[in-house]
Amino acid sequence: MKITTVLAAAAALLTMGAAQPGTAPPTSEPMASVARASGYLGAGLPDTYAILPPAPAPGDPRDVADREVFRATRTLQGTARWTQAQNDADQAGIVKDLACAVGVELTPQNAPRTFALLRKLAPDVGRATNLPKDIYKRPRPYLRDEGPICVGRTAALAASPDYPSGHNTWAWTVGLIMAELVPDRATPILVRARAFGENRLVCGVHSLSAVEMGQLNGSIVVAALHGNPQFRSDLDAARAELAAVRRTGPRPDPAVCAREAALDAHSPF
Repeated sequence: MKITTVLAAAAALLTMGAAQPGTAPPTSEPMASVARASGYLGAGLPDTYAILPPAPAPGDPRDVADREVFRATRTLQGTARWTQAQNDADQAGIVKDLACAVGVELTPQNAPRTFALLRKLAPDVGRATNLPKDIYKRPRPYLRDEGPICVGRTAALAASPDYPSGHNTWAWTVGLIMAELVPDRATPILVRARAFGENRLVCGVHSLSAVEMGQLNGSIVVAALHGNPQFRSDLDAARAELAAVRRTGPRPDPAVCAREAALDAHSPF
């Protein structure tokens, strides 16, 4: 996922509502106001290329494992986890998809400060992802091995390198922040954020190593964000906002949440 895609996700956060099971993921485009955003970190963003391990080289043990996991997980086509992966292909849906984990449905209307916080940090996530992606230029797994994927085989998807996963960098960044905002729900939030990223592996559009390094990449971004005074101030405001929303906000469907928890409890590989 390139920076423009992260920005598209942030733009779509402005209009995302509650999860609607069974509906197709919406398509989002970057808004001008988001595309011009500079994020929180600027020059303070850590060098993720220097921090992350190198991408697997063809034939090395990590590369072999990546290819084996890709082939093994193609059997998930048609399962409930495959359907969830199709839903999670829309990275803009991360907040609505955390509704069960948080325990309340969040929207730009009832949680504007929280959505603004996530929208502002999107450029930081994008830059943290693009630097190593553009250096390693590792092809996505379905371009190397035959097998179905859960989304369309577009030219844009093929042109965006595999390592690290920007989708999982975004999901884990949001998950860590939401876990901090609602600490008593940290475990289910991080379980769902992990599954959101793993579903890129289920989908067949990222390798195992790319998914794992997306998680590390998100942790790098969040660690750096905590050194920024404006981020910490905005985080405090979002925390107070969510405390109020949790007292009055709409609750997600318990049946939907039970099915989701059952899926997320099991590793797809």
